[in-house]
Amino acid sequence: MIFAAGGDVGGGKTHILSIARELSKNNELRLVSFYRSFLSHEAREMGLDVADIEGTAPFKEGLAFALAQFDEFKPDIVHCHGGKANVYGAFLKQRRNCCICSTVHSDPKLDYLGEPIKQYTNGNANQWALRRMDYLVAVAGRMKEILIERGFDPYKVYTIYNGMDFSDAPAEPKPQKHGDEPVVVGILARLNPVKDIETVVRAVAKAYAKDKRLRLSIAGNGEDKAKLEALVKELGIEDVTVFEGWITDVRAYFDRVDINVLASLSETFPYSLLEGAYVHCPAIASNVGGIPYLIEQGVTGYLFEPGDSDTFSEHILRLAADPELRTALGEALFRKAGTEFSLERMARDQQEAYRSMLRKNKMPKRSGVVLCGAYGRGNAGDEAILRAILNELRAVDPDMPFWVMSRDPKGTSKKEGVRSFYIFNVLKMIRSLRKAKLFVNGGGTLIQDITSTRSLNFYLFTLIAAKKLGCRVIMYGCGIGPLGSESNRRHAGKVLDGTADIITVRDSGSLELLRDIGVSRPEMTLAADPTVNLPPLSEDAVNAAFREEGIPSDIDMIAFCMRDWKSFTDRECVAKAADYAWEKYGLTPVFIPFEVPRDTEITADLAGMVKAPHYVCSRAHSVGEYTGMLGRMRLVCGMRLHSLIFATAGGAPVVGVSYDVKVDSFIRDIGSDALIPLEDLSFDALKAQIDAVLARGSAGGEATRKRLMDMEKKNAEAAARLLSE
Repeated sequence: MIFAAGGDVGGGKTHILSIARELSKNNELRLVSFYRSFLSHEAREMGLDVADIEGTAPFKEGLAFALAQFDEFKPDIVHCHGGKANVYGAFLKQRRNCCICSTVHSDPKLDYLGEPIKQYTNGNANQWALRRMDYLVAVAGRMKEILIERGFDPYKVYTIYNGMDFSDAPAEPKPQKHGDEPVVVGILARLNPVKDIETVVRAVAKAYAKDKRLRLSIAGNGEDKAKLEALVKELGIEDVTVFEGWITDVRAYFDRVDINVLASLSETFPYSLLEGAYVHCPAIASNVGGIPYLIEQGVTGYLFEPGDSDTFSEHILRLAADPELRTALGEALFRKAGTEFSLERMARDQQEAYRSMLRKNKMPKRSGVVLCGAYGRGNAGDEAILRAILNELRAVDPDMPFWVMSRDPKGTSKKEGVRSFYIFNVLKMIRSLRKAKLFVNGGGTLIQDITSTRSLNFYLFTLIAAKKLGCRVIMYGCGIGPLGSESNRRHAGKVLDGTADIITVRDSGSLELLRDIGVSRPEMTLAADPTVNLPPLSEDAVNAAFREEGIPSDIDMIAFCMRDWKSFTDRECVAKAADYAWEKYGLTPVFIPFEVPRDTEITADLAGMVKAPHYVCSRAHSVGEYTGMLGRMRLVCGMRLHSLIFATAGGAPVVGVSYDVKVDSFIRDIGSDALIPLEDLSFDALKAQIDAVLARGSAGGEATRKRLMDMEKKNAEAAARLLSE
């Protein structure tokens, strides 16, 4: 059953009618509208089962109507859309045993921007109602992040992007204009402060000063109309601007538009971009909400930061001057929208979300996983481990709840969509362990004393607590050691032997150490680092990552991924090796910091000594970007273990500079001898390894990659067995 306010317009109305029609094909569905208007009228014309109220009913009458419809239809799920519907749904939840969810179409705190009375009344009522929903559906990943930031449970928030029916979309590109023909910049949106149409006007005015062919079309109504008309006159573009008013034939409108624009300060996932994409119209939009999931800079359109009319106007001029570029971007946007944001995909995802909600409502009291690791510190390798473990465990059970122990719980919750708490909050750790079925010591090298004995003791304590509170325990694709203190070796051996049910390790050295310290009771398996099976990014996405760093993606490169370390004193030898790779092999050196900002300073120092043309990366990248970028290298020279792992997963040969036994073990386990102990690092040693590895080429790289991927699957298989017991 769908609850709708009834007065829905624009993208909200389109969404409700589209999803209702599609869902009704395979489900019994009733649309309940609390006001008879365009929404219920069009729904009846579609043949939907509709119940509505004529006129504006008092709240008590509306609630009685909602209860009567629920009792008659007996739905499995009530799905609310909009503030008014949410309030009725929340009160229904108090009176009936039912599953209630709501789609969050926009930022609840900005829904009534510029209308303080409505913001205080309607806005607060909506936020109260949302807190009482069983589940929420965000129409963009950024909207989910906003909800998590505001304290909503990540486990109860789904992300389902808006979709459109592209089955009847025109197959041919939009006819392009040439010469002196006018180029129309169009925006279809409500004329209110959130849409920031003032920035559209300013950007077009700046662009018009340089290209008199430009025209501006503003379609929509709203409270900002008079203000915008005054601005258009002030900026001297009233003769080339048309206020179209309310548009009923959206397709015909975008047929007349050459460049579709949007300047919103806040968005979830706007339908106007999909509606423009339907007719192959290129787009420029603000970099907010879910827009970047559709508009990829320079690939499917252009982005600008909210309020930045200068960059916005530059994008307009670029597209206005180049018909072929307009066609290329319009076609790329059409393909992406039709493939990834179709109505069929949206309905399929929504149905699966309903099934998931109902399964979660029947979840056993004790279920789910607590994950403990070095998470939330900004280390790319550790964050990749977390993502990999979550991916693999979700494949075992997509409805599984997770609690992640993190140094940055809010960041972890937003990024991974999981419950998270501060790693040293023992009270929350105990509460989560009492609810969970499995405790995962999640990858990385936690059982070691090179950092400190205190760190070792804490991680051993978490294993003891998990076991005592009834969890099964797995050490998941982890590294062990070094353990320099004899007392630490004895203590670690005793705890691991007494608490772990299964230990999977990522390198043979860790397996040997476990046996040396007396661990024999748990099942122990040599696997691989969890990150090797992370899904790769597309070629376009990797190219975009290079572009963000100002690096050409089609040149031959050698990467250096180094870190600061007390015995890393001969830094000049790395710079000399980079120059040598350029002079001898024509490889452009690229310096990549793997833990930002910790590695940023040393990366810049090393690059500053290089004489050859080179590039320095400055930002933290996603796991997929690192793997894709390193996989493009002819050779990767790395100290950071995960730089070597990601490069190998991407198919690139590596030279390891070992500051820790985990680097030695990895290089040995992939069947390579391309290893230089840090204390032996010199230009001659690097030169010799570069020559040797490049002489071998990429032979055997694919076989090594596949072998690692097969070994890594043992981690998830072991966890799945413990969860099924």
